Amino acid sequence: MATTIAKAAEGGTATAHAARIEHVSKSFAGPAGQQLVLDDITLDVAPGEFVTLLGASGCGKSTLLNLVAGLDKPSAGSISTDGRPALMFQEHALFPWLTAGKNIELALKLRGVPKAERRGRAEELLELVRLHGAYGKRVHELSGGMRQRVALARALAQDSKLLLMDEPFAALDAITRDVLHDELTRIWRETGLSVLFVTHNVREAVRLAQRVVLLSSRPGRIAREWTVGIAHPRRIEDSAVAELSVEITEELRGEIRRHGQH
Repeated sequence: MATTIAKAAEGGTATAHAARIEHVSKSFAGPAGQQLVLDDITLDVAPGEFVTLLGASGCGKSTLLNLVAGLDKPSAGSISTDGRPALMFQEHALFPWLTAGKNIELALKLRGVPKAERRGRAEELLELVRLHGAYGKRVHELSGGMRQRVALARALAQDSKLLLMDEPFAALDAITRDVLHDELTRIWRETGLSVLFVTHNVREAVRLAQRVVLLSSRPGRIAREWTVGIAHPRRIEDSAVAELSVEITEELRGEIRRHGQH
């Protein structure tokens, strides 16, 4: 099957999808030959939709996100996105010698925003992530949660319609993670962004998403999808979130058992 990666022209006609993944497979060379990591993945993310990718460690979630981001190419199949996606990693990856504001300004500079406009735009983005007054703070002056907020603001500075998030809150404590869940939900609803969010935390997936997609263990295949019809605001301890999380966890455990993982 031919391999293609396409990106819709920025500022062009609106597309029917933020991301379209069609029959995508990915293999990597290993000691025993080619190892199939992803197998025949087909998935659409609609404009403004929040989708979480869930699965056991090593199932190919991050590999799929990297393919959508254009950091790698699929071995087979095609991927198209509405413009260039923004990517946010588990680690904040901020430059420690720059202030919070200057880290955001760097993303604006790379996007071609005129120098005279960058500071004002950076401060607007810091306001959006509730970090008013943090423009001049160095990275070492920020807590872990604040650093992730700056990283989110930097991703938003790319002015993309699709935000790709690879377990961005995994290293944070439970309280900070819960606060950032609220913030991300607010920003998603305010901006109309499409979000494709990788996690191995079932409750996080249900708390955030409109749709949860479960990948099987290697090779990663779409095992099942759930539409999350729970009204916002959601709390991670809500009974409806807990109930759906139990159902998805049982399915995830079944996938792990089927593939002999522990």
